This record gives sequence, structure tokens and C-alpha cells, in this order.
Amino acid sequence: MHIEAWVWVVTVLSLVGLIAFDLIYQSRHPHEPSFKESALQSMLFIGLAVVFGWFVAQVWGGQYGNEFIAGFITEKSLSVDNLFVFLIIFSQFKVPRRLQSEALLAGIAIALVLRGLFIALGAAAIDAFSWVFYLFGFFLVYTAFMLVWDTFHEAKEDKVPGGLVMKWVRKNFATVEEFHGSKLVIKQDGKRFLTPLLLVMITIGTTDVLFALDSIPAVYGLTDEAYIVFTANAFALLGLRQLYFLLSGLMERLKYLGLGLSIILAWIGVKLVLHAMHENELAFINGGEPIKWAPEISTELSLSVILVTLVVTTALSLFVTRKKKASI
Repeated sequence: MHIEAWVWVVTVLSLVGLIAFDLIYQSRHPHEPSFKESALQSMLFIGLAVVFGWFVAQVWGGQYGNEFIAGFITEKSLSVDNLFVFLIIFSQFKVPRRLQSEALLAGIAIALVLRGLFIALGAAAIDAFSWVFYLFGFFLVYTAFMLVWDTFHEAKEDKVPGGLVMKWVRKNFATVEEFHGSKLVIKQDGKRFLTPLLLVMITIGTTDVLFALDSIPAVYGLTDEAYIVFTANAFALLGLRQLYFLLSGLMERLKYLGLGLSIILAWIGVKLVLHAMHENELAFINGGEPIKWAPEISTELSLSVILVTLVVTTALSLFVTRKKKASI
């Protein structure tokens, strides 16, 4: 898949333009989006992702189009788990509902920039060392195990990072405890202070980078094209703000989402390890020779596993929580 420099430039500028437009609109009209507004905007962003996937298939081939769609669905499903953490962050900072949308959007913009750097580093590492696939694969299997542990041990709050970041910010910058509308910095008695809204944005952005430690390797398990990895991440992040308000009333009912995500991550982790075996260059494994019997899992099969897993675990979650609610 050959990507010209101008394609990268146009893609990045288009995505930045979408985020900038959303950010400017939200800053000028701070409000809590209604369910209808969130649903329509979510459908718009998902529609854009589908159209982009079709465009990729038409220009570079159906294989790459499938890889983008599989990557996008994986990132989107992983981002739902992120929303639980965002909910806890808003609760800790006591963010008013009307300001949560703006905080989410700015945090997502920060995350997109930082994820771009992570993706570039990942692509460089893969180009230089094929054994990185072993590392990514085993890390995803470990992450899958931890997700299962969190699912059955009610440990969501343990996943909230940002403590060290906030400690450093509060130590080096003057801050205030009360919100001042959508202002990020205020001036009092001739001195500038950071508002809690800016702290929330920083926390969301840095938190999302930690989530990228499993989501980016997961997409690299479906494609080795940095362009697809970046765009799949970007399109998944673009609609995250709308998805938060759309699912805010349902998040507590997604009881087995973590289990479904663990199955997906474990599947992709195994796929990465098998791919690494097929391309093996490590001297202490099979004498540094590729392992011929190691099968290659197709993108189409992975896409099917991802879709079926999400549908089954979501339906099971809604059924079980509905049954419990009815019995109370």
C-alpha cells in the first residue's frame, strides 16, 4: 500500500478540520447534547468511516478496505470501555454536564496527536524488527487476561491514571478549584490560574494515550499499514464525544463488554504471534528460520470474530441486566 505524502497531508488536515470545527462550535455553544443530537452525530461519523473504508477499497483494493473496517470496529469497541474511565474522571473533577462535551473534545484532540506519534514509532519498530509482533501479541493476550479480571472483580476505578500527571501540573502551575464556564485559564489579582476544565482535558488526553498501549497493537494485528492504523484510530476517536452522551445511560448495563473485548484482544494477540512465527527471525526460535506451519489468519475471519463477539456479549449484557432489574 503506497501512500503519497500529499495523501497523508490531506488526510491529517481533513481530520484536524473536523475536530477544529467541532471544538469551535462546542466552545461557542456549550451544552449537554440531547440523545437525538448525539445519535445523529454518531451516525454521521460512523457513516464517514464507512465511506472512507469504501474509498480505501476502491483506491488500494478490497483487502485494505476490510483491514480499515476491522480496525475501525475494534477501535470503536475498545473506546466504549474508555468511556467508563471518562465517567469516573468527570465524577472526580465534578465536571458540570454542560461542560463535559467540550472537555471530551479537547481531550480527544490531544489524544489524536499523541497517538499519531505512537503509531509512527510502532511502524518504525515493525519495519526494523519483525520480532516486535511477538511483543505486541503477548502484550495483547496479557491485556485480555486483565480485562477479564476487571470484568469479574469490579475494578474499573483502578484503571484511572493521571494521578502523577495532575500532581506535576498542580505543583508547577497555579490552579483554582471552581469552574469558570468554558474558560481554561483565568486571571486573578494579576496572576494566571488554570481552571479544572483544562485539568480534565489534560487528564483525558494523557489517559487515552495509556489506552493506546493496547488499542494500537490491536490494529497492527489486523494490518501492518501505518496509514490504516492512524485513520482507524482517528475515525474511532472522532465520534467518541457523541458516543459518550449516547451511551451514558447504558454503560452500567454493558456488564460483559470487558469480556467481549478480552476475547477480541486475545484473538488478535494470537494472530500477531502466529504472524511473527511465520516471519520469524529470532535465532533462538527455529534457528532463526520462518516457521512454515504457522497459519496466517485472514482479515475477513478476524472481522467476523470481532462482529460476532461484540453482538453476542452486548446482547447478553443487556439481557442479564434487564432480568436483574426486573427482579428487584
